[in-house]
Amino acid sequence: MIAALGLLVGIVLGVVFQPDVPPSLEPYLPIAVVAALDAVFGALRAYLDGIFDDKVFVVSFVSNVVIAAAIVFLGDKLGVGGQLTTGVVVVLGIRIFSNAAAIRRHLFHA
Repeated sequence: MIAALGLLVGIVLGVVFQPDVPPSLEPYLPIAVVAALDAVFGALRAYLDGIFDDKVFVVSFVSNVVIAAAIVFLGDKLGVGGQLTTGVVVVLGIRIFSNAAAIRRHLFHA
C-alpha cells in the first residue's frame, strides 16, 4: 500500500511541478522508465508468488535503471546507440510481458 501511495504522490508531483529533464539526459529517460517498469512488474509477480523481498526490489530497480542507461550510454559513445537502445527495449519488453503473463495467470487462473 505504501508503494502505491508513493507512486501516486510521485505522479501528482510530476504533473504539478513538471520538472525539466536536462537535454543531455533525455535519450536515457525512456530506457530508465522501461527498466523501472520491468522491476515493478517483477516485484508484483514476486508478491503474488509470495516471494517478494523489498531489498531485492530496491536493488533490482536501481540496477535495472543504471545498467540499461549505461548500455545506451556506451552505445552512444560507440556510435551504435540506436541499435543498443532497441536491444535494451526488446529484452526488457520481453521480461515485462513475461511477468505480465505470469501475473495474469495468477490473478485469473488462465
